[in-house]
Amino acid sequence: MNNFKLEVFTDYVCPWCYLGDSRVKKLKQVYEIDIELVHFPLHPETPIEGRKLLDLFRSSQKDIDQKNQNMSELMKKEGLPYNNRTYTFNSRLAQEIGTWAETLEKNSSIHDYFFEAYFVHGLNIGLENVILEVVEKSGLDMKEAKNIIKNRLFSDVIDQHWKKSASYGVTGVPTYVYNKQSIVGAQPLENLFQFLDFFNVPKK
Repeated sequence: MNNFKLEVFTDYVCPWCYLGDSRVKKLKQVYEIDIELVHFPLHPETPIEGRKLLDLFRSSQKDIDQKNQNMSELMKKEGLPYNNRTYTFNSRLAQEIGTWAETLEKNSSIHDYFFEAYFVHGLNIGLENVILEVVEKSGLDMKEAKNIIKNRLFSDVIDQHWKKSASYGVTGVPTYVYNKQSIVGAQPLENLFQFLDFFNVPKK
């Protein structure tokens, strides 16, 4: 832990966050900075069974296909696997488990696996069985994860994340905050470098 911290507001069902996560990893390779993930309620009203993107965006199938094509091209350039989406899902419980994982030493992979489950395999990450598959793939304790889900032990923590998002005035993700200054969106890596350089964040 050092004195240089970048807060990243994010959600597992946000494609721009998936893209941004890849760029944050590259930042970590260059700068002496800690990353604090703050989970954001992108579509908190989404039912447990999910919601069609057609309904979410109130658009035509042609528009959805174009969005998927554009996103697929961006992901390919970034070197990220991606399959066309038809649904969005409720990420609240996944956020709770992801936050639990951050309290453990072995925590780095679970965020990747949640993104993979949704953006590559199209799985409903709002479902307990899918979340537990991600937990198992991450090598984390299944029994403890089941207890956390059953008793919602990290619900209050995510409530605080959502309140923090509101208090910071975050309305879209990803949002990057350093020293109370922010930039929004899946910024090019060069922009993120410039952002940290402005604050004289040391390089490795």
